[in-house]
Amino acid sequence: MKLSNYFLPVLKESPSEAEIVSHKLMLRSGMISQSSSGIYSWLPLGLKVLKKIENIVRDEQNKAGVNEILMPTIQPADLWKESGRYEDYGKEMLRINDRQEREMLYGPTNEEQITDIFRRNVKSYKELPMLLYHIQWKFRDELRPRFGVMRGREFLMKDAYSFDINAASSEDTYNRFFICYLKTFARLGLKAIPMAADTGPIGGDLSHEFIIISNTGESDIYFDNNILNEGNKISDISYDDDLNSIVEKFKSYYSASDEKHDKARFDEIVQKEKQMNSKGIEVGHIFHFGTKYSNSMKANVLDSDGKEKTVHMGSYGIGISRLVGAIIESSHDESGIIWPDAVSPFRLGIINLKTKDDEVSSIANKVYNQINDKSEVLFDDKNDNAGVKFSRMDLIGLPNQIIIGSKAVSEGIVEYKNRKSRETEFINLDKLGELLKEMNV
Repeated sequence: MKLSNYFLPVLKESPSEAEIVSHKLMLRSGMISQSSSGIYSWLPLGLKVLKKIENIVRDEQNKAGVNEILMPTIQPADLWKESGRYEDYGKEMLRINDRQEREMLYGPTNEEQITDIFRRNVKSYKELPMLLYHIQWKFRDELRPRFGVMRGREFLMKDAYSFDINAASSEDTYNRFFICYLKTFARLGLKAIPMAADTGPIGGDLSHEFIIISNTGESDIYFDNNILNEGNKISDISYDDDLNSIVEKFKSYYSASDEKHDKARFDEIVQKEKQMNSKGIEVGHIFHFGTKYSNSMKANVLDSDGKEKTVHMGSYGIGISRLVGAIIESSHDESGIIWPDAVSPFRLGIINLKTKDDEVSSIANKVYNQINDKSEVLFDDKNDNAGVKFSRMDLIGLPNQIIIGSKAVSEGIVEYKNRKSRETEFINLDKLGELLKEMNV
Protein backbone atom coordinates (compact mmCIF):
# COMPACT_ATOMS: atom_id res chain seq x y z
CA MET A 1 0.00 0.00 0.00
CA LYS A 2 1.31 3.42 -0.95
CA LEU A 3 1.07 5.92 1.87
CA SER A 4 -0.13 8.55 -0.62
CA ASN A 5 -3.28 6.38 -1.06
CA TYR A 6 -3.64 5.38 2.60
CA PHE A 7 -5.85 6.98 5.25
CA LEU A 8 -3.43 7.54 8.13
CA PRO A 9 -4.41 10.67 10.12
CA VAL A 10 -1.40 10.87 12.48
CA LEU A 11 -1.28 13.54 15.17
CA LYS A 12 1.80 15.49 16.29
CA GLU A 13 0.66 15.76 19.92
CA SER A 14 -1.20 13.45 22.27
CA PRO A 15 -4.82 14.48 22.86
CA SER A 16 -5.44 15.81 26.36
CA GLU A 17 -8.03 13.12 27.19
CA ALA A 18 -5.54 10.27 26.69
CA GLU A 19 -4.18 9.06 30.05
CA ILE A 20 -2.13 5.95 29.21
CA VAL A 21 0.44 5.09 26.57
CA SER A 22 -1.75 2.85 24.41
CA HIS A 23 -4.56 5.42 24.23
CA LYS A 24 -2.10 8.19 23.29
CA LEU A 25 -0.33 6.12 20.65
CA MET A 26 -3.50 4.71 19.11
CA LEU A 27 -4.87 8.23 18.65
CA ARG A 28 -1.55 9.69 17.49
CA SER A 29 -0.90 6.90 14.98
CA GLY A 30 -4.35 7.22 13.44
CA MET A 31 -5.56 3.78 14.52
CA ILE A 32 -8.82 4.94 16.08
CA SER A 33 -11.09 7.96 16.24
CA GLN A 34 -13.44 8.62 19.14
CA SER A 35 -17.13 8.61 18.26
CA SER A 36 -18.48 9.21 21.77
CA SER A 37 -17.42 8.42 25.31
CA GLY A 38 -15.88 4.92 25.33
CA ILE A 39 -16.85 4.23 21.70
CA TYR A 40 -14.38 4.37 18.80
CA SER A 41 -14.23 4.06 15.04
CA TRP A 42 -11.44 1.76 13.90
CA LEU A 43 -9.45 3.35 11.08
CA PRO A 44 -7.43 1.36 8.49
CA LEU A 45 -4.22 0.88 10.53
CA GLY A 46 -6.10 -0.06 13.72
CA LEU A 47 -8.51 -2.32 11.88
CA LYS A 48 -5.65 -4.30 10.31
CA VAL A 49 -4.18 -5.00 13.74
CA LEU A 50 -7.61 -5.84 15.16
CA LYS A 51 -8.26 -8.33 12.36
CA LYS A 52 -4.85 -9.98 12.78
CA ILE A 53 -5.49 -10.52 16.48
CA GLU A 54 -8.98 -11.80 15.71
CA ASN A 55 -7.64 -14.29 13.18
CA ILE A 56 -5.01 -15.66 15.59
CA VAL A 57 -7.64 -16.05 18.31
CA ARG A 58 -9.97 -17.76 15.82
CA ASP A 59 -7.27 -20.10 14.52
CA GLU A 60 -6.32 -21.30 18.00
CA GLN A 61 -9.97 -21.83 18.96
CA ASN A 62 -10.41 -23.94 15.84
CA LYS A 63 -7.29 -25.97 16.65
CA ALA A 64 -8.68 -26.63 20.12
CA GLY A 65 -11.82 -28.13 18.58
CA VAL A 66 -14.23 -25.25 19.21
CA ASN A 67 -17.01 -24.55 16.67
CA GLU A 68 -17.53 -20.99 15.47
CA ILE A 69 -21.03 -19.54 15.31
CA LEU A 70 -22.34 -15.96 15.31
CA MET A 71 -24.97 -14.79 17.78
CA PRO A 72 -26.94 -11.53 17.56
CA THR A 73 -25.91 -8.35 19.35
CA ILE A 74 -29.54 -7.75 20.42
CA GLN A 75 -31.01 -10.36 22.77
CA PRO A 76 -34.53 -10.87 24.16
CA ALA A 77 -34.84 -9.89 27.83
CA ASP A 78 -36.97 -13.00 28.46
CA LEU A 79 -33.86 -15.22 28.30
CA TRP A 80 -32.17 -13.17 31.00
CA LYS A 81 -35.29 -13.20 33.15
CA GLU A 82 -35.38 -16.97 32.80
CA SER A 83 -31.81 -17.28 34.10
CA GLY A 84 -32.45 -14.79 36.89
CA ARG A 85 -29.80 -12.29 35.79
CA TYR A 86 -31.91 -9.58 34.17
CA GLU A 87 -32.31 -7.48 37.31
CA ASP A 88 -28.96 -8.50 38.78
CA TYR A 89 -26.73 -7.22 35.99
CA GLY A 90 -27.18 -3.52 36.80
CA LYS A 91 -26.90 -0.33 34.78
CA GLU A 92 -24.04 -1.62 32.62
CA MET A 93 -26.69 -3.43 30.54
CA LEU A 94 -28.31 -1.32 27.84
CA ARG A 95 -32.03 -2.13 27.90
CA ILE A 96 -34.32 -1.21 25.00
CA ASN A 97 -37.88 -1.86 23.77
CA ASP A 98 -38.66 -2.64 20.13
CA ARG A 99 -41.69 -1.23 18.30
CA GLN A 100 -43.87 -4.04 19.68
CA GLU A 101 -42.79 -3.04 23.21
CA ARG A 102 -40.86 -6.26 23.63
CA GLU A 103 -38.04 -5.88 26.12
CA MET A 104 -34.65 -6.34 24.48
CA LEU A 105 -31.04 -5.67 25.43
CA TYR A 106 -27.68 -5.08 23.80
CA GLY A 107 -25.74 -8.16 24.85
CA PRO A 108 -22.92 -7.62 27.37
CA THR A 109 -22.28 -11.40 27.34
CA ASN A 110 -23.98 -14.50 25.90
CA GLU A 111 -24.50 -17.25 28.50
CA GLU A 112 -28.29 -17.10 28.15
CA GLN A 113 -28.32 -16.89 24.37
CA ILE A 114 -25.94 -19.84 23.93
CA THR A 115 -27.83 -21.96 26.48
CA ASP A 116 -31.02 -21.37 24.51
CA ILE A 117 -29.29 -22.43 21.28
CA PHE A 118 -27.96 -25.55 22.96
CA ARG A 119 -31.26 -26.67 24.52
CA ARG A 120 -33.08 -26.27 21.22
CA ASN A 121 -30.63 -28.41 19.28
CA VAL A 122 -28.77 -30.91 21.48
CA LYS A 123 -30.68 -33.77 23.13
CA SER A 124 -28.20 -36.60 23.70
CA TYR A 125 -25.03 -37.11 25.74
CA LYS A 126 -23.49 -38.58 22.57
CA GLU A 127 -23.11 -35.03 21.19
CA LEU A 128 -21.08 -33.89 24.22
CA PRO A 129 -18.79 -32.22 24.93
CA MET A 130 -20.09 -29.37 22.78
CA LEU A 131 -17.77 -26.37 22.41
CA LEU A 132 -19.02 -23.21 20.69
CA TYR A 133 -17.60 -19.71 20.26
CA HIS A 134 -18.25 -16.49 18.45
CA ILE A 135 -16.53 -13.15 17.90
CA GLN A 136 -18.92 -10.27 18.30
CA TRP A 137 -19.16 -6.62 19.32
CA LYS A 138 -20.56 -6.11 22.80
CA PHE A 139 -21.73 -3.16 24.83
CA ARG A 140 -21.43 -2.44 28.53
CA ASP A 141 -22.39 1.00 29.76
CA GLU A 142 -19.32 1.63 31.90
CA LEU A 143 -19.78 4.35 34.51
CA ARG A 144 -16.33 5.78 33.73
CA PRO A 145 -15.05 4.61 30.35
CA ARG A 146 -11.33 5.42 30.19
CA PHE A 147 -7.98 4.33 28.85
CA GLY A 148 -9.22 4.20 25.25
CA VAL A 149 -9.98 0.68 24.04
CA MET A 150 -8.74 -0.79 27.33
CA ARG A 151 -11.97 0.10 29.13
CA GLY A 152 -14.48 1.24 26.55
CA ARG A 153 -18.23 0.78 26.35
CA GLU A 154 -18.27 -0.99 22.98
CA PHE A 155 -15.67 -3.72 22.41
CA LEU A 156 -14.90 -6.75 20.27
CA MET A 157 -14.82 -9.99 22.20
CA LYS A 158 -14.32 -13.68 21.61
CA ASP A 159 -16.55 -15.62 23.96
CA ALA A 160 -16.74 -19.41 24.00
CA TYR A 161 -19.06 -21.77 25.88
CA SER A 162 -18.80 -25.42 26.80
CA PHE A 163 -21.41 -28.09 27.57
CA ASP A 164 -20.45 -31.39 29.25
CA ILE A 165 -22.28 -34.36 30.71
CA ASN A 166 -20.75 -34.07 34.21
CA ALA A 167 -18.41 -32.04 36.41
CA ALA A 168 -15.30 -34.12 35.67
CA SER A 169 -15.70 -33.81 31.91
CA SER A 170 -16.46 -30.10 32.29
CA GLU A 171 -13.22 -29.51 34.18
CA ASP A 172 -11.32 -31.34 31.43
CA THR A 173 -12.81 -28.87 28.98
CA TYR A 174 -11.93 -25.95 31.26
CA ASN A 175 -8.32 -27.12 31.23
CA ARG A 176 -8.37 -27.34 27.43
CA PHE A 177 -9.34 -23.67 27.26
CA PHE A 178 -6.73 -22.85 29.90
CA ILE A 179 -4.03 -24.20 27.57
CA CYS A 180 -5.69 -22.71 24.50
CA TYR A 181 -5.47 -19.26 26.07
CA LEU A 182 -1.81 -19.59 26.97
CA LYS A 183 -1.04 -20.73 23.40
CA THR A 184 -3.08 -17.84 21.95
CA PHE A 185 -1.32 -15.16 23.96
CA ALA A 186 2.08 -16.66 23.16
CA ARG A 187 1.28 -16.42 19.45
CA LEU A 188 0.45 -12.75 19.98
CA GLY A 189 3.90 -12.15 21.45
CA LEU A 190 2.61 -11.92 25.03
CA LYS A 191 3.54 -13.74 28.23
CA ALA A 192 0.24 -14.19 30.02
CA ILE A 193 0.15 -15.35 33.64
CA PRO A 194 -2.91 -17.39 34.73
CA MET A 195 -4.27 -16.30 38.11
CA ALA A 196 -7.16 -17.63 40.18
CA ALA A 197 -9.95 -15.05 40.08
CA ASP A 198 -13.36 -14.13 41.43
CA THR A 199 -16.28 -15.21 39.27
CA GLY A 200 -18.26 -11.96 39.61
CA PRO A 201 -21.67 -11.67 37.87
CA ILE A 202 -20.86 -14.62 35.58
CA GLY A 203 -21.02 -16.97 38.57
CA GLY A 204 -19.55 -20.38 39.29
CA ASP A 205 -16.91 -21.90 41.53
CA LEU A 206 -13.77 -21.85 39.36
CA SER A 207 -12.23 -19.01 37.42
CA HIS A 208 -8.86 -17.81 36.08
CA GLU A 209 -7.87 -14.51 34.57
CA PHE A 210 -4.87 -14.19 32.26
CA ILE A 211 -2.72 -11.17 32.99
CA ILE A 212 0.25 -9.63 31.19
CA ILE A 213 2.89 -7.59 32.98
CA SER A 214 2.58 -3.85 32.31
CA ASN A 215 3.63 -0.72 34.19
CA THR A 216 0.25 0.85 33.45
CA GLY A 217 -1.83 -2.16 34.50
CA GLU A 218 -4.88 -1.74 36.69
CA SER A 219 -4.05 -4.60 39.07
CA ASP A 220 -1.14 -5.33 41.36
CA ILE A 221 0.04 -8.88 40.70
CA TYR A 222 2.24 -11.24 42.71
CA PHE A 223 3.72 -14.42 41.27
CA ASP A 224 6.50 -16.97 41.33
CA ASN A 225 8.91 -16.15 38.49
CA ASN A 226 9.05 -19.89 37.64
CA ILE A 227 5.60 -19.62 36.10
CA LEU A 228 7.10 -17.51 33.28
CA ASN A 229 9.59 -20.27 32.52
CA GLU A 230 6.72 -22.75 32.39
CA GLY A 231 4.97 -20.48 29.91
CA ASN A 232 7.99 -20.60 27.59
CA LYS A 233 7.17 -24.25 26.82
CA ILE A 234 3.54 -23.64 25.87
CA SER A 235 4.00 -23.68 22.08
CA ASP A 236 5.29 -27.26 22.26
CA ILE A 237 2.11 -28.54 23.92
CA SER A 238 -0.36 -30.53 21.80
CA TYR A 239 -4.08 -30.72 22.49
CA ASP A 240 -3.61 -34.49 22.53
CA ASP A 241 -1.27 -34.23 25.54
CA ASP A 242 -2.34 -34.77 29.16
CA LEU A 243 -3.61 -31.21 29.56
CA ASN A 244 -4.89 -31.73 33.10
CA SER A 245 -1.41 -32.43 34.48
CA ILE A 246 0.02 -29.46 32.57
CA VAL A 247 -2.62 -27.15 34.03
CA GLU A 248 -1.96 -28.50 37.53
CA LYS A 249 1.71 -27.63 37.01
CA PHE A 250 0.78 -24.02 36.27
CA LYS A 251 -1.57 -23.93 39.26
CA SER A 252 1.21 -25.20 41.54
CA TYR A 253 3.06 -21.88 41.19
CA TYR A 254 1.89 -18.94 43.25
CA SER A 255 0.09 -16.25 41.22
CA ALA A 256 -2.48 -13.78 42.50
CA SER A 257 -3.79 -10.30 41.84
CA ASP A 258 -4.27 -7.88 44.72
CA GLU A 259 -7.75 -9.03 45.76
CA LYS A 260 -6.56 -12.65 46.06
CA HIS A 261 -3.03 -12.02 47.32
CA ASP A 262 -2.01 -13.82 50.53
CA LYS A 263 1.30 -12.28 51.64
CA ALA A 264 1.98 -14.86 54.34
CA ARG A 265 1.50 -17.76 51.91
CA PHE A 266 3.50 -15.95 49.22
CA ASP A 267 6.45 -15.55 51.59
CA GLU A 268 6.12 -19.14 52.75
CA ILE A 269 6.11 -20.96 49.42
CA VAL A 270 8.06 -18.68 47.04
CA GLN A 271 11.81 -18.18 47.40
CA LYS A 272 12.68 -14.51 47.82
CA GLU A 273 14.75 -14.32 44.65
CA LYS A 274 11.79 -15.74 42.68
CA GLN A 275 9.13 -13.40 44.12
CA MET A 276 7.76 -11.01 41.52
CA ASN A 277 5.51 -8.00 42.09
CA SER A 278 4.27 -5.84 39.25
CA LYS A 279 1.28 -4.20 37.61
CA GLY A 280 -0.78 -6.24 35.18
CA ILE A 281 -3.48 -6.05 32.51
CA GLU A 282 -6.20 -8.68 32.20
CA VAL A 283 -6.44 -9.98 28.62
CA GLY A 284 -8.62 -13.08 29.11
CA HIS A 285 -10.92 -14.72 31.64
CA ILE A 286 -12.33 -18.25 31.90
CA PHE A 287 -15.16 -19.51 34.11
CA HIS A 288 -16.48 -22.89 35.19
CA PHE A 289 -19.99 -22.53 36.59
CA GLY A 290 -21.49 -26.00 36.57
CA THR A 291 -25.27 -26.00 36.19
CA LYS A 292 -25.99 -22.35 37.09
CA TYR A 293 -27.56 -21.54 33.72
CA SER A 294 -28.43 -24.99 32.44
CA ASN A 295 -30.47 -25.74 35.56
CA SER A 296 -32.57 -22.55 35.48
CA MET A 297 -33.00 -22.73 31.70
CA LYS A 298 -33.56 -26.50 31.58
CA ALA A 299 -30.67 -27.37 29.28
CA ASN A 300 -30.86 -31.16 29.63
CA VAL A 301 -29.76 -34.19 27.60
CA LEU A 302 -30.51 -37.88 27.82
CA ASP A 303 -27.64 -39.84 29.38
CA SER A 304 -26.56 -43.41 28.54
CA ASP A 305 -29.40 -44.78 30.70
CA GLY A 306 -32.01 -42.68 28.90
CA LYS A 307 -32.43 -40.33 31.87
CA GLU A 308 -32.54 -36.56 31.66
CA LYS A 309 -29.41 -34.91 32.94
CA THR A 310 -28.58 -31.23 33.36
CA VAL A 311 -25.40 -30.31 31.52
CA HIS A 312 -22.38 -28.62 33.09
CA MET A 313 -21.14 -25.41 31.50
CA GLY A 314 -18.23 -22.99 31.27
CA SER A 315 -17.54 -19.70 29.50
CA TYR A 316 -14.28 -18.28 28.15
CA GLY A 317 -13.65 -14.68 27.09
CA ILE A 318 -10.86 -12.81 25.30
CA GLY A 319 -11.12 -9.06 24.77
CA ILE A 320 -9.84 -8.74 21.20
CA SER A 321 -10.07 -4.95 20.95
CA ARG A 322 -8.61 -4.67 24.47
CA LEU A 323 -5.65 -6.77 23.32
CA VAL A 324 -4.66 -4.09 20.82
CA GLY A 325 -4.12 -1.66 23.69
CA ALA A 326 -2.52 -4.31 25.91
CA ILE A 327 0.06 -5.22 23.26
CA ILE A 328 1.00 -1.56 22.85
CA GLU A 329 1.31 -1.16 26.63
CA SER A 330 3.79 -4.03 26.70
CA SER A 331 5.66 -3.13 23.48
CA HIS A 332 6.53 0.51 22.87
CA ASP A 333 9.29 3.07 23.36
CA GLU A 334 9.57 6.87 23.44
CA SER A 335 9.17 7.02 19.65
CA GLY A 336 6.00 4.96 19.35
CA ILE A 337 4.63 1.45 18.97
CA ILE A 338 6.77 -1.67 18.43
CA TRP A 339 4.50 -4.31 16.91
CA PRO A 340 5.26 -8.02 17.34
CA ASP A 341 5.61 -9.59 13.89
CA ALA A 342 2.41 -11.63 14.23
CA VAL A 343 0.09 -8.62 14.59
CA SER A 344 1.92 -5.82 12.80
CA PRO A 345 -0.41 -4.07 10.33
CA PHE A 346 2.38 -4.25 7.73
CA ARG A 347 5.46 -6.48 7.95
CA LEU A 348 7.65 -3.91 6.23
CA GLY A 349 7.85 -0.16 5.75
CA ILE A 350 9.69 1.35 2.78
CA ILE A 351 10.75 4.99 2.93
CA ASN A 352 11.65 6.96 -0.18
CA LEU A 353 13.80 9.83 1.12
CA LYS A 354 14.08 11.54 -2.28
CA THR A 355 10.62 11.55 -3.83
CA LYS A 356 11.57 14.41 -6.14
CA ASP A 357 14.61 12.52 -7.47
CA ASP A 358 13.50 10.43 -10.46
CA GLU A 359 16.35 7.91 -10.18
CA VAL A 360 15.83 7.28 -6.46
CA SER A 361 12.06 7.10 -6.93
CA SER A 362 12.48 4.61 -9.77
CA ILE A 363 14.51 2.30 -7.52
CA ALA A 364 12.12 2.78 -4.59
CA ASN A 365 9.11 1.93 -6.74
CA LYS A 366 10.88 -1.13 -8.15
CA VAL A 367 11.70 -2.41 -4.64
CA TYR A 368 8.12 -1.76 -3.51
CA ASN A 369 6.59 -3.55 -6.50
CA GLN A 370 8.84 -6.59 -6.06
CA ILE A 371 8.06 -6.98 -2.34
CA ASN A 372 4.41 -5.92 -2.43
CA ASP A 373 3.46 -9.07 -4.35
CA LYS A 374 4.84 -11.28 -1.56
CA SER A 375 4.29 -9.40 1.68
CA GLU A 376 2.34 -6.62 3.37
CA VAL A 377 4.22 -3.38 2.70
CA LEU A 378 3.55 0.27 3.49
CA PHE A 379 5.47 2.47 1.06
CA ASP A 380 6.06 6.05 2.22
CA ASP A 381 6.07 7.87 -1.11
CA LYS A 382 4.84 11.20 0.28
CA ASN A 383 6.66 14.49 -0.30
CA ASP A 384 7.58 15.04 3.36
CA ASN A 385 11.01 15.74 4.80
CA ALA A 386 13.16 12.91 6.15
CA GLY A 387 12.51 13.73 9.83
CA VAL A 388 8.75 13.51 9.36
CA LYS A 389 9.07 10.20 7.51
CA PHE A 390 11.32 8.63 10.15
CA SER A 391 9.13 9.81 13.03
CA ARG A 392 5.94 8.59 11.37
CA MET A 393 7.38 5.15 10.59
CA ASP A 394 8.63 4.73 14.16
CA LEU A 395 5.30 5.95 15.57
CA ILE A 396 3.25 3.34 13.73
CA GLY A 397 5.72 0.65 14.78
CA LEU A 398 6.35 -1.51 11.72
CA PRO A 399 9.00 -4.08 12.73
CA ASN A 400 11.16 -3.78 9.57
CA GLN A 401 12.08 -0.67 7.58
CA ILE A 402 13.90 -0.20 4.27
CA ILE A 403 15.21 3.34 3.73
CA ILE A 404 16.04 4.33 0.17
CA GLY A 405 18.04 7.48 -0.59
CA SER A 406 20.84 8.78 -2.78
CA LYS A 407 23.16 5.83 -2.03
CA ALA A 408 20.73 3.55 -3.88
CA VAL A 409 21.79 5.36 -7.06
CA SER A 410 25.45 6.08 -6.35
CA GLU A 411 26.40 2.85 -4.57
CA GLY A 412 23.51 0.46 -5.11
CA ILE A 413 22.78 0.14 -1.39
CA VAL A 414 19.80 0.79 0.88
CA GLU A 415 19.51 0.98 4.65
CA TYR A 416 17.69 -1.63 6.72
CA LYS A 417 16.38 -0.76 10.21
CA ASN A 418 15.01 -3.11 12.86
CA ARG A 419 12.35 -1.15 14.74
CA LYS A 420 12.72 -3.03 18.02
CA SER A 421 16.51 -3.02 18.35
CA ARG A 422 16.92 0.25 16.40
CA GLU A 423 19.96 -1.32 14.73
CA THR A 424 20.62 -0.38 11.11
CA GLU A 425 22.79 -1.81 8.36
CA PHE A 426 23.46 -1.07 4.72
CA ILE A 427 22.41 -3.76 2.25
CA ASN A 428 23.30 -4.16 -1.41
CA LEU A 429 20.17 -3.98 -3.52
CA ASP A 430 20.93 -7.36 -5.06
CA LYS A 431 21.12 -8.90 -1.54
CA LEU A 432 17.91 -7.32 -0.27
CA GLY A 433 15.76 -10.26 -1.31
CA GLU A 434 17.92 -12.67 0.68
CA LEU A 435 17.67 -10.51 3.81
CA LEU A 436 13.90 -10.28 3.61
CA LYS A 437 13.65 -14.02 3.01
CA GLU A 438 15.72 -14.68 6.15
CA MET A 439 13.31 -12.47 8.12
CA ASN A 440 10.32 -14.22 6.54
CA VAL A 441 9.06 -10.90 5.19
